[in-house]
Amino acid sequence: MTNFINTLLLFEQLPASTSAERYLLIYMIAVLVIVTSLVIIFFVVFLKRKNKLLFDKIKQQQAFEAEITQAQTETQEQTLKNIGWELHDNIGQLLSFANMQLSILKMQVDDDVKEKFKDTTDALKDSLSEVRALSKTLNNEVVLNVGFEKSITNELNRLKKMKFHSAELKTIGERISFKDAKHEIILFRIIQEFLSNSVKYSQAKNIDITLNYQPNNLKITAKDDGIGFIMEEIEKGSGLINMKSRATLIKADLELTSKPNEGVKLSLNYPF
Repeated sequence: MTNFINTLLLFEQLPASTSAERYLLIYMIAVLVIVTSLVIIFFVVFLKRKNKLLFDKIKQQQAFEAEITQAQTETQEQTLKNIGWELHDNIGQLLSFANMQLSILKMQVDDDVKEKFKDTTDALKDSLSEVRALSKTLNNEVVLNVGFEKSITNELNRLKKMKFHSAELKTIGERISFKDAKHEIILFRIIQEFLSNSVKYSQAKNIDITLNYQPNNLKITAKDDGIGFIMEEIEKGSGLINMKSRATLIKADLELTSKPNEGVKLSLNYPF
């Protein structure tokens, strides 16, 4: 703008004979300034519109991915519920029938033979108890009725009987209720996935879970003392991907860390 004013002052000093050329030149410069301004305004508007379209596209993609994850989670929950029913109603009944038949048979044999039935009877009872406990953890309605912390405790107790020397739950802070029951289920499933992986791969003897209730968020830490693994080799594993997808669905931050022979640690930060 300063250059434009200086140019006008310079033109004022020119001889009168060149006034026509002077005004023509002023007109051309004014037109040039207006056109340049319009181009700049158009370019700025174009960039803003382009950025808005890109932002809307990203939001739509995120919303689509969230819907896909939600649908997958609901399908998984329904599948787990069906498996839980199948275990409780069918497998459980078969084990109960086998245990009953064994008890009848035990009554018909001599006393010196009855003692030999004891190990088999105990194994059937333990199997029946395990099936019933497992069927409860697979049914989200049962988990909701029992409660988040109690469900974790039941799962740890079940695994303690199977594998671990110790499996403990520690709670810190004042308990806060979940506003969305679905989030409660998703968090439990993430912990359940971690425990399942510990049973299958870690060779751990001890496992600890800590629930740290804070005013605005819940921090969950789960650790085992197993053989661990190299992070780069597990990044694309289905278990980790499944846990991260569930965490993203409820806007929770998830971090899994491990080193060979140093166990595995799961850190979850869930905002209330």
